[in-house]
Amino acid sequence: MGRWFSAIAAGIAVLLRLLCAPVSAQDQTIIVASTTSTQDSGLFDYLLPIVRDKTGVDVKVLAQGTGQALDTARRGDVDVVFVHAKSAEEKFLAEGFGVKRYPVMYNDFVLIGPKNDPAGIRGLDVIASLQTIEKQAAPFISRGDRSGTHIAELALWKDAGIDVTKDRGSWYKEIGQGMGAALNVASASNAYVLADRGTWLAFKNRGDLAILVEGDKRLFNQYGVMLVNPAKHPTVRKEAGQRFIDWLVSPEGQKAIAGYKIGGQQLFYPNANDPGA
Repeated sequence: MGRWFSAIAAGIAVLLRLLCAPVSAQDQTIIVASTTSTQDSGLFDYLLPIVRDKTGVDVKVLAQGTGQALDTARRGDVDVVFVHAKSAEEKFLAEGFGVKRYPVMYNDFVLIGPKNDPAGIRGLDVIASLQTIEKQAAPFISRGDRSGTHIAELALWKDAGIDVTKDRGSWYKEIGQGMGAALNVASASNAYVLADRGTWLAFKNRGDLAILVEGDKRLFNQYGVMLVNPAKHPTVRKEAGQRFIDWLVSPEGQKAIAGYKIGGQQLFYPNANDPGA
């Protein structure tokens, strides 16, 4: 179901290129394939009016998992990708589909679960926590959508010595949907789930869920942005797309990102000047 809706969304994104508006207005409108976490956290609702005011670029967002967003960009259906899986981003660049990767910001992943913590993971590091969840066969919700969060989750299971792609029981459930949906399912079923902190802070339907594991260096979550290569896809609006990117990584854009808060808590931390990010 999640993949079906993503396909529909991708088709709508393509139609946006063909519908309405004079050519001059279209030249200032770009489509950005980005993660559901940047959408569900409310970052774009906050940021895009500022982008429009400061740059004149009107940004339409296609929210998908990172893997799907990169595939959409490979087809040339968007102008920019703004995602969070560095290894997948570097592969995209190596294949010639992107021009340059710019680090933009980071936050972290958190391991969420029922407040009463039936598996007993509170206070453990993330690897020990996952090993305990598997041993206890405690219910765990995975996005299962090739998103940056899903990629990070699978890497953590691998580091824990557990292959959830093969050896999993009914305790492990993939839903093939975004972060908000995964949190909703976890809330409804009192299950554990890996989430990005930004979406968690914006999430309203918490039920009995709470952060149980955080602060582990393996939970670091970096975001990057890339212009789709116009040499491969001449329809890419490279000038407007690059203007959007340049603003994101500028001191003004970085300050705006740092200024996005919910309940006084900062959701994303700008680090465009970190060459290793």
